[in-house]
Amino acid sequence: MLLEELKNYKIYLASKSPRRRELLKDMGIDFEILSTDVDESYDPQLPPAEVVKYLSRLKLSPVDFSQYPEKSIFIACDTIVVVDGHIIGKPADEQEAHEMIRALSGCTHTVYSGLTVATPAQVLTDYRATEVTFAELSEEEIAHYINVYKPYDKAGAYGVQEWIGYVGIKAIDGSFYNVMGLPTRLLWEMLKLLV
Repeated sequence: MLLEELKNYKIYLASKSPRRRELLKDMGIDFEILSTDVDESYDPQLPPAEVVKYLSRLKLSPVDFSQYPEKSIFIACDTIVVVDGHIIGKPADEQEAHEMIRALSGCTHTVYSGLTVATPAQVLTDYRATEVTFAELSEEEIAHYINVYKPYDKAGAYGVQEWIGYVGIKAIDGSFYNVMGLPTRLLWEMLKLLV
């Protein structure tokens, strides 16, 4: 089984996201955090799928793979939210979070996650897209969520696994875990190709 094979590898996650850490841990994968700081600027003409693939690869660009053992695996992911053709990232403050959630309210949007999984010998990059439909949210519901959950570290200003996901999401077409920030099935498939 893959989990047994992965025990022979040193696995590194290039992410500050507590949700990605939680999901990887819940998958039964032992890993260490790899700190990489990069300028996440991108060409605004790129389509969303290409943006997340580019950003996930970029997060591993500072890593000198030759300095790691052959049996090392590196994982990086980037998630964006697209509503009405516009990419929205993480909110800078309370007002921006409110504007983002208001834009998502009563609409369907798409969550894209780009995933790069690499060894010193091979780099794989792919993405997943998930459609999410929110019910119409009241101003009070939006304010409550922002005040209690402070979603400033989340693309689109919300966490699907939090209160707003329980009461506000009408439908999800695709991977729930992709919306959380890590397309776990895709990761599993990519790991199988590398070990």
